[in-house]
Amino acid sequence: MPAMCRDCLATFDGGARCPACRSPRVVAHPELFDLSIAHMDCDAFYASVEKRDDPSLRDKPVIVGGGSRGVVTTACYIARIKGVRSAMPMFKALKLCPEATIVKPRFEVYSQVSRQIRAMMADLTPSVEPLSLDEAFLDLTGTARLHGAPPAVMLARLVRRMQAELGIGGSIGLSHNKFLAKIASDLEKPRGFSVIGRAETMAFLAPRPVSLIWGVGAVGRGALERAGIRTFADLRRWEERDLHARFGGMGSRLWHLARGEDLRRVTANAPVKGMSNETTFDEDTADPDILDGHVWRLSEKVAGRLKAKARAGRVVTLKLKRADHRILTRRHALDEPTQIADRIYREARALFDPVAGEGPFRLLGVGLSEIGPAAEADGYGDLLDPQAAARARAERATDAIRARWGRDAIVKGRALR
Repeated sequence: MPAMCRDCLATFDGGARCPACRSPRVVAHPELFDLSIAHMDCDAFYASVEKRDDPSLRDKPVIVGGGSRGVVTTACYIARIKGVRSAMPMFKALKLCPEATIVKPRFEVYSQVSRQIRAMMADLTPSVEPLSLDEAFLDLTGTARLHGAPPAVMLARLVRRMQAELGIGGSIGLSHNKFLAKIASDLEKPRGFSVIGRAETMAFLAPRPVSLIWGVGAVGRGALERAGIRTFADLRRWEERDLHARFGGMGSRLWHLARGEDLRRVTANAPVKGMSNETTFDEDTADPDILDGHVWRLSEKVAGRLKAKARAGRVVTLKLKRADHRILTRRHALDEPTQIADRIYREARALFDPVAGEGPFRLLGVGLSEIGPAAEADGYGDLLDPQAAARARAERATDAIRARWGRDAIVKGRALR
């Protein structure tokens, strides 16, 4: 069976240890040297950067995030063993892991390291599709002749280089499409290298939960469970027309994903950029209705700029400045890019709710980053939430009416707050 050593990069036929260096870090798979679509995901990226820059933290549980009333941005694997997870309220995380060291996020530093990793990826292939600062798809089809080695070897070399030059570890998922590559990268974290081949796709997916599908959150799981669908095997029992009848346009996508089919190409995104709007209040306020109205208006402005430029973004950011001038920033990455004001607003509002009690505030801002072309935006929306699709259609219709009759032709009630 084709095999590769992840330490010395030797290739050989099977075996539990590398015949060249005797390392047990061996990857073996029948299709190892035939697959070329990959997903690379850094391991606890923010926490890894903090441990790299402060060696005294190396063997300690580290949580990157806000104060006692904030949320966890990320946690190292030592803290995760205690149950700490991203987006968890900080007070709950500290109950689970009271000995943790709390570090405030340094997004400028994380962005710089991300650019360095992105440059390493570009040395392998021009087909790099970033999903966030710490993960990306790569298509290495046709690069074996250029590099003198199959994609699997070059991917192992990439994560080895990241560790050696940047002190950052990563996990690789290798498969025949994006959907499966992303699933694979999460199978053996940290420092994983997992392969899902064509021949095993159906058997691999069958017993696994459909929550592995991007965008299936609580709403999606509930809708699927009401239909008796919990695993991919359950999903395969449905005819495509029946899934379409029950779940609309997403039904067809579900039918194909149930069989491990994903025709989306790896496409290089534009450089990471952002669009945002903010407002400074004449008087500090903690009034929830007033603040909610501003969240909506700012979301609408950001969406309008995105639509005008045919762009979309994936990371929603909420910025708040307290009366004491302390700035609170919260971010959330969506499963797909968006340019819909309704979706930006709902994500920004969800970020605001946990910190609403920290007012009064003198400034509020809403932004969207990781901007790219709008071609793949809002394709699936809030998966299996029919109201999300209906709201998006209503917003598009509102845009058309305003384009003809003026901005004030239609005004949402919450905009009047």
